Amino acid sequence: MAPSTPLLTVRGSEGLYMVNGPPHFTESTVFPRESGKNCKVYAFSKDGTLFAWGNGDKVNTISITNKGLLHSFDLPKAVCLEFSPKNTVLATWQPYTTSKDGTAGLPNLQLYDVKNGTCLKSFIQKKMQNWCPSWSEDEIICARNVNNEVHFFENNNFDTIANKLHLQKINDFVLSPGPQPYKVAVYVPGSKGAPSFVRLYQYPNFAGPHAALANKSFFKADKVTMLWNKKATAVLVIASTDVDKTGASYYGEQTLHYIATNGESAVVQLPKSGPIYDVAWNSSSTEFCAVYGFMPAKATVFNLKCDPVFDFGTGPRNAAYFSPHGHILVLAGFGNLRGQMEVWDVKNYKLISKPVASDSTYFAWCPDGEHILTATCAPRLRVNNGYKVWHYTGSVLHKHDVPSNAELWQVSWQPFLDGIFPAKRITYQAVPSEVPNDEPKVATAYRPPALRNKPITNSKLHEEEPPQNMKPHTGNEKPLSKTALKNQRKHEAKKAAKQEAKNDQSPDVAPTPTPQSTSWNTVSQATSGDPEVDKKIRNLKKKLKAIEQLKEQAAAGKQLEKNQLEKIQKEKALLQELEDLELGI
Repeated sequence: MAPSTPLLTVRGSEGLYMVNGPPHFTESTVFPRESGKNCKVYAFSKDGTLFAWGNGDKVNTISITNKGLLHSFDLPKAVCLEFSPKNTVLATWQPYTTSKDGTAGLPNLQLYDVKNGTCLKSFIQKKMQNWCPSWSEDEIICARNVNNEVHFFENNNFDTIANKLHLQKINDFVLSPGPQPYKVAVYVPGSKGAPSFVRLYQYPNFAGPHAALANKSFFKADKVTMLWNKKATAVLVIASTDVDKTGASYYGEQTLHYIATNGESAVVQLPKSGPIYDVAWNSSSTEFCAVYGFMPAKATVFNLKCDPVFDFGTGPRNAAYFSPHGHILVLAGFGNLRGQMEVWDVKNYKLISKPVASDSTYFAWCPDGEHILTATCAPRLRVNNGYKVWHYTGSVLHKHDVPSNAELWQVSWQPFLDGIFPAKRITYQAVPSEVPNDEPKVATAYRPPALRNKPITNSKLHEEEPPQNMKPHTGNEKPLSKTALKNQRKHEAKKAAKQEAKNDQSPDVAPTPTPQSTSWNTVSQATSGDPEVDKKIRNLKKKLKAIEQLKEQAAAGKQLEKNQLEKIQKEKALLQELEDLELGI
C-alpha cells in the first residue's frame, strides 16, 4: 500500500490547521482547526504519527493515525516542543524567570512520558539556544550540556547521570545519527592565545589522552556549526568569527573544516574568497555541497577527500538543499536575493528547472522527494504572506495567499521516516498545473532612451563562471588546473584569431560554406581600404560565426546558459551592422 501524502501544517493569525498534501490541498479533518492567535508552537514526532501544540493555555498531544487526544499539559507559556526519536518522551521549554526577591526560579524544562503523561524529570534551562536534550536514534542514550560539560543519561532514566564528558569549557556538542556505536562531536572555544578545537569521541570512551577519535584545532572561531553525515563517518565544521578584521566582509570570516572518525581532517579549500553561506551533506554521505564567495556566489560539490567533483559556476544564491533521496539539489537565493532557484539532477549534473520564488523566507523538501514548499512568513516579512507548493520541474501546484490583514507565522511538512517513499526517476518535462505562476520575470538592466535602438554591449559588472565538471579524466590524462584551462582557452582563441586573419588576407581561397550558411559568410572578402572598418567587419563575422555554433548546439539539444542565449538574440543587430559597414565599402 502506497504511503499517504504528507500533510501541511499552517500556523498564523488565522489559527492552526492542517492541509492535505498534493494533489488535493483541501483542509484536513485529521486535526480540527484551532482558531485564534494564541498558538505559539507546534511539533510533529520524527515519524509524523504524533502532533503536539501549545495554544497559550495548555500543551496538547494527539495521534494523527487515530485522530484522538492523548494528553493535555498545563503549560501556558511553552514556546518549544520536541518529541524523542521513538516517541517515548515529549520535551517542553518555557522562558526561565526568577522571583522579584532574586531567588532561583522554578525548573522550566520538562520531560513527559508520552504514554501515561507523567513528568519524568524537570531541569532548569536558562537559555533557549540548544534547550532540548539530544537522543540517540534508539533512545539508549540522551545528552545535555550543563555547566560546560556534557551529561549522558541511559534508557531515559534522568535521575542518574550515567557518564560525563568534561573538557575545559564545552560550548556545544552534536550526537551522531544512526545506530551504535554512538559518537559525539564537541566544540571548545579558544582562550588566551590557545586555538579552538572540535573533537570526536565514541561513547563512553572519554578518558585518557588518546580517547578522541579525531581532533581539529583552528584559530578565528567565535562560533561553529557542526554537521554529521548520515552514516556518522565524518563531520563538517563551519567556523565563524563575528568580525572580519580585514574589513572585506560584514559577515565576519568563515572557514570550512572536514573531520572523519578515522582520524583524518582537512581544511576544505574554497576557490573563491568571501563568506560561506551554506553547507549541506548528500544523504549518500559521500558528497557535500558548499555555497560560498562574494556575490555572485559559487557552489561546488566535494567528495570525502575534499576534492571538487562539480562546480556549478557563479550565480545569485546563498542556500543548498539536497532532496531526501539525494538525487536532486536545489541552489537558491533567498533573504536579500530575488528567490531564484536552480534545480539540478546531481547524478548526471544536468539543470532541470529554474523557478523563481520571490520574497521567500522558508524552503523545505517534501518527504516524497517530488515536491517543494516555499513560504513568506512574518515577522521576517509582514507583507505578501503565503506559501506555494511546487513540483521540482518548476510547476506551481498550489498557492495560498494570506489576506492583507492577516499573517503567516509558520508552515511545514509532516515528517516521515526514511525509506517510506521510494525514489522515482527524474523527469525534465514540467508537470502540468492549473495554478498560474505569477512570479515576475527577472528585471533587465535599465537602458537610456538614446541607447534603446542600438546593439546591446556585453558588459557585465561581474564575470560569470559557467558550470564545470571537476571529476578527473579517465586514463593517464591528468586533469588541468584552473590556470591551465584559462591559458588553454587563451591559446585556442589566439590560434582562431590568426586563422581568421589569414583567411581575410587570402581572398582567392574561398572558405567551404556550411549547410546553414547565412548572408554574412557569403559576402565577398573585399577590403574597404580602411584598416579600422576591416577590423570591425572581421570582429562582426567572428561573433556571427560563434552565434551560428551556439544555434547548432541548441538544435542538438544542449542546454544553453543565459549569456549564450543573449548572444543569439543579438544576431539580427549584428547582421544589420555588418551590412551597413559593407555597403560603405
